[in-house]
Amino acid sequence: MGLVRTALFNWAFARHHQGTLVFRIEDTDAARDSEESYQQLLEAMRWLGFDWDEGPEVGGPHAPYRQSQRMDLYADVARKLLDGGYAYHCYCSQEELDTRREAARAAGRPSGYDGHCRDLSEAQVEEYRAQGRAPIVRFRMPDETITFTDLVRGELTFTPENVPDYGIVRANGAPLYTLVNPVDDALMEITHVLRGEDLLSSTPRQIALYKALIELGVAKGVPEFGHLPYVMGEGNKKLSKRDPQASLNLYREQGFLPEGLLNYLSLLGWSLSADQDIFTREELVAAFDVKDVNPNPARFDLKKCEAINGDHIRLLDVKDFTERCRPWLQAPFAPWSPEDFDEAKWQAIAPHAQTRLKVLSEITDNVDFLFLAEPAVDEASWAKAMKEGSDALLRTAREKLEAADWTSPESLKEAVLAAGEAHGLKLGKAQAPVRVAVTGRTVGLPLFESLEVLGKEKSLARIDAALARLTA
Repeated sequence: MGLVRTALFNWAFARHHQGTLVFRIEDTDAARDSEESYQQLLEAMRWLGFDWDEGPEVGGPHAPYRQSQRMDLYADVARKLLDGGYAYHCYCSQEELDTRREAARAAGRPSGYDGHCRDLSEAQVEEYRAQGRAPIVRFRMPDETITFTDLVRGELTFTPENVPDYGIVRANGAPLYTLVNPVDDALMEITHVLRGEDLLSSTPRQIALYKALIELGVAKGVPEFGHLPYVMGEGNKKLSKRDPQASLNLYREQGFLPEGLLNYLSLLGWSLSADQDIFTREELVAAFDVKDVNPNPARFDLKKCEAINGDHIRLLDVKDFTERCRPWLQAPFAPWSPEDFDEAKWQAIAPHAQTRLKVLSEITDNVDFLFLAEPAVDEASWAKAMKEGSDALLRTAREKLEAADWTSPESLKEAVLAAGEAHGLKLGKAQAPVRVAVTGRTVGLPLFESLEVLGKEKSLARIDAALARLTA
């Protein structure tokens, strides 16, 4: 979800400024990335409603847009950096690095790379090669303070001792993120980058690399950066991609609308105004200014996310709502068989369901009483509603409903109200046994509209069945 929020802010920023949004696939990790994950990513972007001006399926002047297809470009730039003295081969083993870092910590010094291989003699290089060591490529950080203005956090300064030389190519020749992203930014002429706060510490290193690329004629300039606040999960811990609530697929399966989800995510660090939480994508784009993003961590609140999603469900046209619910009215979600589904009943009940849902998946339990032969009785609801005297109340209610006008929910309400009055009960108490008898639950869609849609014959038969159970 943090990645979705980052993509949203980039999209809104580009659209607000009529800029060019570049969608780039970072798939250099062969062990993790696959064609399936690539297709899932594209599908997620389409479902969220994001469009892009350059990238997969769209093309553009800087193709290809998958990093796995750009390896020759990275190798060429790495050679130029080595030849120009901006980078060097580092032969240090991991064990040697760990030993020296531990010693630096013990001495109270910075524990980053200590520059051991920065200025090796030819003899030292030959000795390492004779030992069969395969070097990585490190970028040579300039001995100077790096200051830049973050679009979210203002002016930031990093001193040399806190930004040591860093690896850009593995010993097997595979380029690292620290090389490929700045190279792609340079070649694709990226001007602005909004990304997570976790990447802030790498920014001074990348700025130094951009300057080297400018001197080599690879880059035209250094992008502006904005580092977005962390999204926090339970216990005020950073929301990890391994946390269940972090998965976009989970929210899709639960029936969140992309409009509702994006509305809520935009509130994690930004707001349209102090008194308006519900807004459209168009309103977001019109108002979005990255300088208004709050740098402090934002907590993901599932209940508020559901509430905002519910508001967006109610904003839908009824016809749109009925169609968006379709997946949850069919297998594997629906407990009824396809032939028992009644389209006319669904169309009749849909407007009443729309006013009650927080997520679309709730529709299944709310309307199952219409399509099942018998209601799926929730035993806790039964125990709560069927108190002593419920059988007498149900008999009276059945008698009143038998004589009611079943084309009028108001007439059905008056019948249950009259039954309650006959037993000294208010409507709320009187309708609970009727609701459980007919729908199986104490909570659900408006009762009298539900009775009307289910029909007189089935409704009375279910009251009879409840009476038989109560008196057995």
